Parts: sequence; C-alpha cells; structure tokens
Amino acid sequence: MSENLKYEPAKIEKKWQEIWSKNGEFEPKDDYSLPKKYILSMFPYPSGRIHMGHVRNYTIGDALARYYRKHGYNVLHPIGFDSFGMPAENAAIKHKIHPKIWTYENIDYMRGELETLGLSFSKKREFATSDPLYTKFEQEFFIKMYEKGLVYRKSAVVNWCEYDQTVLANEQVEDGCCWRCGNAVIQRELPGYYLKITDYAQELLDDLKCLEGKWPSQVLTMQENWIGKSFGLEFKFELDEESKQILEDGEQIEGFGVFTTRPDTIYGVSYAALAPEHKIVKRLLDGGKLEVAKAERIRKILNQSPRERQASEKDGLFLGINVVHPLTGEKVPVWVANFVLADYGSGAVMAVPAHDERDYEFASKFDLPIKWVVKPAQGEFEGGKALTEYGISINSPLINGLSSEEAKLKIIEKFEADKIGKRVVNFKIRDWGISRQRYWGAPIPMVHCKCCGVVPEKIENLPVTLPDDVQITGEGNPLDKHESWKHVKCPKCGGEAVRETDTMDTFFESSWYFARYASDEKTWQERAFDAKSVNYWMNVDQYIGGIEHAILHLLYARFFQKALRDLGYLRDDEPFERLLTQGMVLKDGKKMSKSKGNVVDPDDIIHKYGADTARLFILFAAPPQKELEWNDSAVEGAFRFLNRLYERSSGVKRCMQIPQIAHANLSKEKKYARMKVYEALKKSNDVYEENFTFNTLIAACMEALNAVNAQDNQDVTTEAFFIILNLLEPIVPHVANELSERLFSRANFTKIEILDEVFEKDSLNLAITVNGKRRGEFEAPSSASDDEILALARQSAAKWLERKEIIKQIYVNGKLVNFVIKG
Repeated sequence: MSENLKYEPAKIEKKWQEIWSKNGEFEPKDDYSLPKKYILSMFPYPSGRIHMGHVRNYTIGDALARYYRKHGYNVLHPIGFDSFGMPAENAAIKHKIHPKIWTYENIDYMRGELETLGLSFSKKREFATSDPLYTKFEQEFFIKMYEKGLVYRKSAVVNWCEYDQTVLANEQVEDGCCWRCGNAVIQRELPGYYLKITDYAQELLDDLKCLEGKWPSQVLTMQENWIGKSFGLEFKFELDEESKQILEDGEQIEGFGVFTTRPDTIYGVSYAALAPEHKIVKRLLDGGKLEVAKAERIRKILNQSPRERQASEKDGLFLGINVVHPLTGEKVPVWVANFVLADYGSGAVMAVPAHDERDYEFASKFDLPIKWVVKPAQGEFEGGKALTEYGISINSPLINGLSSEEAKLKIIEKFEADKIGKRVVNFKIRDWGISRQRYWGAPIPMVHCKCCGVVPEKIENLPVTLPDDVQITGEGNPLDKHESWKHVKCPKCGGEAVRETDTMDTFFESSWYFARYASDEKTWQERAFDAKSVNYWMNVDQYIGGIEHAILHLLYARFFQKALRDLGYLRDDEPFERLLTQGMVLKDGKKMSKSKGNVVDPDDIIHKYGADTARLFILFAAPPQKELEWNDSAVEGAFRFLNRLYERSSGVKRCMQIPQIAHANLSKEKKYARMKVYEALKKSNDVYEENFTFNTLIAACMEALNAVNAQDNQDVTTEAFFIILNLLEPIVPHVANELSERLFSRANFTKIEILDEVFEKDSLNLAITVNGKRRGEFEAPSSASDDEILALARQSAAKWLERKEIIKQIYVNGKLVNFVIKG
C-alpha cells in the first residue's frame, strides 16, 4: 500500500456525491415495519446563496440522519424552499425581474450549493411552497377552516404608505416613514382574514407540558408568555353624565370595559387610559371635540406602529372626560396613552401607578396621583418606584389587611354579587391576521359577490394561481389592477364577482410543510397527505432551527397541527417531538451580515478546504446550542486533522471486521491507544441520541488518533480506524466513506460491543498530598494492597516526610494518599 497518500477533497467529494445521487441512497423506504426517524431542519428562504447559519443547521441534521441510517432506521430527511414572500417583490423592483423567475433561479443555485455539502436530503420529496400543487392544498385548508369558523374576516389597523398605495410590514417602517419612498406612514383600517388561534389557546398552553425535557426550556417559557393566560376581573367604567354629553353624537356611548389581573389594587386607580384607536377617541377626533393641538398629537401616535409605540417614551394626553370609580364613586380622568394597544383586551386599562411600572412611569411624567393600596408582606418599601409584588392591602375599605390573593377573590366576589363585573380567564395571544396586500404569495381563495357576499372558491377549481403577466412597481397590489384575473363568476350563484386580491402570510405555508414531506410523494397530485405514510412518519422526531423562530413559526405550526387534526387531515397533537435550537454563527463577535462586512462565504471554504472540513469545523467549534465564533485558524486545523487521518490510513490492514487483539499482551502505549478509541465509541451514543455535543465526540476521535499514531501495532491501528471512521462518517461522510471503501469495503457497524478490558489499567497513578497540599504523584500496580500502596507512597514522599512525625496516613481509593504530619 502506498505510503504517500494525498488527501484531495474536491476529487473525493465529487465522487461520493455522484454515487449517492445515482443510487438514491437517501430516499426513505416504503417498508413501514422498520423503526423510523424523521429528522428535519427548518427549510430556507431562497434568497440566492446559503450562509454559514444554513451550513450549521443542515450539518447538524445531516449528522443525525446519517447516524440513524447506519443504525438500521428508516430515515426521512427532506428539504424544500419557503419561497413566497416580500424579498422576491423587492428584488423584482430592484433588478427588473419577475419574482417567480428570481425565486426559482435562486432555488436552482441554492440546491447546487446544498449538494456540495454532501447533505443527505431526499430529492424526491423536495418542493417549494410557491409550487401550484402546494398552493392547491393550502387553499383547500383555508376553505375547510373557513367552513368550520376558524377563518373569519374583520377590519384592523395596518401600516399604510399613501404614496406607494401599499401596506407595509412593521419591518418596512423606518422612523415612521416608508423604507422605499421615505414618505410618512399612516395607520389605516383595512379588512383582512384572521385565523382563530385563540380557540386553541388553552390546548397550546396545556400541551407545552408534553414537550418539557424535549424542547429548550427557554422556548417553552417564551411560548407560555406569548399565550399569556391570566385570570382576573372584567368590569365596565361608566362615563359621568357630563362626559356622556360631550360624547353624545348619534349612538350613545355609556362607558368602556377593562380587564385587570390585579383587582386587589382597584382602590389605587387614579386614571384610566385608552388606546388611540379606541372608539371613544375616534368619536372625539371625528366630532371635532378636541383642540387642534391635542388632535394632532393623537394622530401622531396613531401613525406609529404598535412596535414603535412600545419602544417610545410614554406619551398621552387628558381627553377632557371622566368615568366613575365602581366602588368609591369618585371621578377618574380618562387619558389616551401610547402604551395601550388596541388589539389587547378592550383597548382600555384601569391605571394603578403605585403598583404597575408602566402606569407609574406615565403618572410620574404627567404628575398624576399615585395611591398606595398594597404594602409589602414583610419589611418596608423603599419607594421611588412601583410596588408590583403581592403584599397586604391598605387604604382599601373592603379588603384592608387581606393578602393580595385573598383581596383579589373578595373584590371579584363583590363585583359579581353586585352584577357590575365578573371573573374571567384571559389570554394575551391574539388571532392571527394572514392577509397581505402583495403579489408574491398564495392567493386567498375567496370571491366577493354583490348577491352572495364573501364566498369560498369551489374546491374543484383549486389552485387559484397567480397571473404571470404583472408588473411589480411597488405601487399598490398588482392583483388589484389585473382585470381579467380579478373578475370572475361567483362560485355560488354564477353572477359577476371579484376575486380576493389579498395573498396569505408566508407563515401559513411554513406551518404545515413538515406534514407534506411526511406524505408519500406518489400521492401528492391527488391529496395533501397520504394517511398511511403521514401516520408512520409523523411526528417529527428531531426538529432543528434558530431560536428566532421560538414563537411565531413554532407556535403557528403547533396550531396548524391541531387544526388539521380536528379537520381530519392529521393524527398527532404536536408536530415536533424534540427541538434543537442552534446558536448563531458569529465573526468578530457579531452576527455575520453583508452590512458589517464580516460574511464568510461557504462556497469559498468548500472550494479551498472541501465540504468535510466545513462540516467538521462547524460541529467542532462549539456545542450546537451555543453561538459559534468563526475562526480561520480552526478551519485550517480541521483540514489538517483530515489530512492526518487520510495519510495515517496507510498503516491500516485491509479487512472486513475488527481484528481480534490480545489486550493483556499489549504494551502500555498500545493499551492506552485502544482505551482512547473505545472512550470515543462510548461517548458516541450519548452525543448522537441525547446531547448533540458533536464537539466532544470529535475531540475524543482526535485524541484517539493521536494515541494511535504514537504506537506501531497494525492491528491496533486497523481496529482504531474501523471504529473512528464509523464514528466520524455522519460528520465527514466523503472522506470517511472513501477510506472505509478502500480499507474495509465500506463495512459498518450497527453496534460495536464496548470491551471492558480496554478500560482496565495495569497501574494506578496516585497523587501524594502532605497536610492536604499536593506534593507529587507515584505509580502503583493495580493489584497492590492498601498496605503496599501506603508503603510505595512513603517511599515517593520521603523528602517531605524526613524527620517528621506521621500522625495519620489516608488512602483515597484509586486517587491519592494523604499524610498528616506534625511540625
């Protein structure tokens, strides 16, 4: 065998990628009697090029998929493209190219990039969410949800650019202006479609318990907080007579409802606050009942997005009206405030500055009364801020001296007895608005008929596809201007009608794609899911993606799973059994981005070092859950390791199985080498099946190779390579397969028995301490008795014990000997 082996990654990787593609090795099997593993990484948006975040995500998933295939599992490991969305329209404007062309050209390019990494994705189950066939079943789901009452239509406030005549996402609003034209953005009320995710709020919350220990606790907490279950008191503030007269304008407004989780603080109310969109504020504005300066200030707040308001300094103004406190009868001034959101609760709050930080900040700014009605249960309160913790009620006639918990219940009982309020359970989560006034998305399959109203398209007419002959200018929705596409016959009465021109939020597409993968692709033309296939593969055994998707995508996907279950499409309650959230890839301590000039192009790394080096580095540099700092020298180190592995293989004996080795007859160096190899083997199961700390497994393999290189027994070297190549194959599949083919005809293992004998030591290395201070170490035979070990220890410690009285000698089994001396 040649002694001058040269590692040539480009040649090796091209060879194996062609073999895998030709043999279809990564396609899931139709044999549903086999144990299965469904390994899924979150699919990419086809922006044009993959980045290091993609490399990390997909390398983690690929290592797991390859590991389970080696161990006899039927593995589904698919990929696709989340291909609808706003960036395609932006590119169409910038590059004067159709969004569809831009998208599918990018998909072709990215597919090639992913293949160069040697990722073991199923090719047969690949799709893009902008494919008409995917849209067909998505629209079917929408219609079924609509028929069940899970979809409804209502008007809501959105960001609107008057100049471009378009709705803007929050991310497109920069300092209150349109990102494209720079003109001021206003808040405008538009009709849209909503999914009743609130119908599933309790189940979404309850089922988080099933995911404990399987999902990161941080994600579970974020979802729990987002759902935001609370119980409290709901009641109505009645306007005083003078305020009713001010607001009198046709329909009489008597007051407004509020919800509070702290009814025990009701005696501390010093003002009420309304969202700028509240109907009372609107009545005052529309009726010209406010001074011009006040009206302008309110409109300025109205033109801010909810996100901008929450980030801004507290702002508001007195509306000149009052409500009546339900228990004391005192007048309570009503303010408009930017911290009150229209879509949370009733868009109105009872403000208790003494016991709510937000209310305190607002009251301090506008010099409003602060009434203390709770004192600490223990100790004194320092003041200078709100006391938000529970305590003991004070200055509250009905509940003085009661704990906050007791006081809450007593106040609720009082309101219910007097029929002026009631105990309610509330959720912070709001229904999901899916309407987008843009072209590049799945059309909402609804039709507006003058006779029949809003009606769904017939299922047999799906998919409703986008017209290709449009011009993307950024001014308004092109579908609104496409007369031949827009004007249709009513599916119900056959009369003249207009097609809905809104398209769906792209989160709609990414909320069920995992189940589509799990369906047999041979049935895709006929139905959304093949029941036998989807019931075998679902739910996803391991899902991998960024922590930034902790709430929206993961929550929407959980909702979709439950909704489609109730519609008869799916069986499971939860879509993802286990979740791994990988950390970001950083360079110079910052997230990689073009604007920061710190991007590392995966193509450059693959071209220079090969895909296996990129994969090895990305899994070795940090545990998957932690942030990874890019390090050029560490990449070169990974490349050098693969070179050593390749070159040292010249000392391996060709064989089909592990050589039989008489361990007892080996020298110390050879025994140590075997021990390091089997330590790596021992670690592998935990790494692949439990904690995913690939870095520790790779480190163990590197240590093992170093130990093997330090000895010259060919059988020990051959055994080591057989095991190490099998352990590393999921991580560096090209070079591992190449060496395995040449050395072992690609023989692999499902399980290699751990040999206890390799961990048995001929001698013990023991520390010597004198009065607890370490003084050195010595070696003793493993078979030595305690007395013999103590005698050897005294010999080794002679210079520290000379002319000293030994008061006590202590042997800690297998670790150390301590001498307690006098003087």
